[in-house]
Amino acid sequence: MNNSRNKEWALVLGGSSGLGLATAKKLALHGFNIIVVHRDRRSDLEQIGSQFEEIAAQGAQLLSYNMDVANPGKRKEVVQKVKTHLGREQKVKVLVHSIAKGSLKPMYGEAESTLNQQDFQLTLNAMALSLYDWTKNLADQELFANDTRIISFTSEGNTKAWKGYGAVSAAKVTLEALTRNIAVEFAPMGIKANCIQAGVVETKAFQMIPGHEKLRDSAVKRNPHGRLTTPEDVANVVYLLTTEEAKWITGTVIKVDGGESLR
Repeated sequence: MNNSRNKEWALVLGGSSGLGLATAKKLALHGFNIIVVHRDRRSDLEQIGSQFEEIAAQGAQLLSYNMDVANPGKRKEVVQKVKTHLGREQKVKVLVHSIAKGSLKPMYGEAESTLNQQDFQLTLNAMALSLYDWTKNLADQELFANDTRIISFTSEGNTKAWKGYGAVSAAKVTLEALTRNIAVEFAPMGIKANCIQAGVVETKAFQMIPGHEKLRDSAVKRNPHGRLTTPEDVANVVYLLTTEEAKWITGTVIKVDGGESLR
């Protein structure tokens, strides 16, 4: 473990499972202290706690908050708690946005089961607009380090259509647009912001997509390496983007899919 970073923190939104959890583990291994904001049921907290114990076992300090990341009041409350804990010297070096909360209804079909305005608003708020909200709140509270990296996760649904994925697709496109503007407008603070476009990863969120089995099988066939992307594949690239050597990469979408999207 790289102990030279023991005063630097990574805040992971959606860090209790999937890409977020894998990223938290990877960054802890490389000397970051970890703040995890997640929204989970009480029945799942014991299992999640054992995952968090693995992070702490790396020697990292760990703070966790079980809350809705899109709730403005709760967000401000948690940011104040983080500010108090970190004090004046310690800062957030990395902000990772890994929120998978949205509507997977189709656009066309039975009236009561199709997408409506509220579905879009919920999905966009959680999976896109919350990135800006957290960035702005942390910046306003002067919690970012001088060379902060902001990383979020998009998907191939940013350009391709799939039944039931319309609201999430809209959120991913919005997420990418926000990332570009964050990269430009927060640059004076030393912030770099990028999206990772992961290949198909078989997470709990992915398994909720209608017809996910077909998407999974297609991804394996298209991938030159004949396998799905793993959470660890993605976490590895998140870590690379936090390094000194990656500080000139900003405002872009980086594919981490083993060549899956080439076919």
